[in-house]
Amino acid sequence: MSERSSGRQIPVVVLAGFLGSGKTTLLNHLLHRSGGSRIGAVVNDFGAVEIDAMAVAGALGDSTVSLGNGCLCCAVDASELDEYLERLARPSAGIDVIVIEASGLAEPQELVRMVLASELPNIVYGGLVEVVDAAEFDETRAAHPGIDRHLALADLVVVNKTDRVDDPEPVLKTVRDLVDRAAVVPATHGRVDPEFLFNCRPGEERIGQLSFDDLHRDGSEYDTHPHLHAGYDSLSFVSEQPLDPRRLIAFLDSRPAGLYRIKGYVDFGPYDLRNRYAVHAVGRFLRFYPEPWPAGAGRATQLVLIGTGLDTGALRADLDGCVSDGAPHADDEAGMWGVLRYVQEAEDSAA
Repeated sequence: MSERSSGRQIPVVVLAGFLGSGKTTLLNHLLHRSGGSRIGAVVNDFGAVEIDAMAVAGALGDSTVSLGNGCLCCAVDASELDEYLERLARPSAGIDVIVIEASGLAEPQELVRMVLASELPNIVYGGLVEVVDAAEFDETRAAHPGIDRHLALADLVVVNKTDRVDDPEPVLKTVRDLVDRAAVVPATHGRVDPEFLFNCRPGEERIGQLSFDDLHRDGSEYDTHPHLHAGYDSLSFVSEQPLDPRRLIAFLDSRPAGLYRIKGYVDFGPYDLRNRYAVHAVGRFLRFYPEPWPAGAGRATQLVLIGTGLDTGALRADLDGCVSDGAPHADDEAGMWGVLRYVQEAEDSAA
């Protein structure tokens, strides 16, 4: 989630997966395809480096700082991790998103706990991405049963190396059975659309949300492969009438499994006249980020929904049903409670 609020909060995405699953390959892909966003990375041997998304990914390996065993959850505690995150999150670095690439033996739950325990006001947890090697999944799972627990914690699971198996469907089905409403995305060579993890900043000024086409420039090294978005459905929703918070939460709580990604801004009208609410969802992960309306900006809800096998007509009808029929009742103090469940404590003061 790289929307820029007045507090300039930076999402921290945890990238985990067993040894050899393709985490570094996926990170390198993100660096090449970030759409102009500047990525900060905390990588395997635990080094914190600033990375311009337009730089060659090979520079990453020469810039790491080794901290012994390379297992982030064992090498440091939350306060030490904060020192590295603070370095990357300082305003002069201009970082839009931070990716923590964990060791192949790290405990994702501990890394998530450490990010959530961060005392940095401009750092927010951005979700857990687990990478699975489709070709080695059965053997890895048999040798390391803890993999099932890791997958259950994930917000996005990338089933990588699908080109190395005759039929990836059995692995995909098993993974889907193990996750809890997480998005499950097949991939080869770590090629996952960055929009699943964070909003990419476009290379030129534009109105409205970033489209998938902005992610694919002519002459890219990936243009010889099928476009990543070929199998995905996308729905844009705009409403100049405020949304009812209870109805929107009901919609989000019942969203279909194929709906991987939701991003944009929500106007709750009289429920909060001061703020618009940036919304960020990947799989089961959901966060709202209240921020003051920009001066002179038109007040409207603008959302983009991305997934596979979506009934876009039904989704649009459901969203139309979230439009408010009028002002809230005077005694409706609890109207925003469902939304505020997904607002991090550090941001409550902005609401």
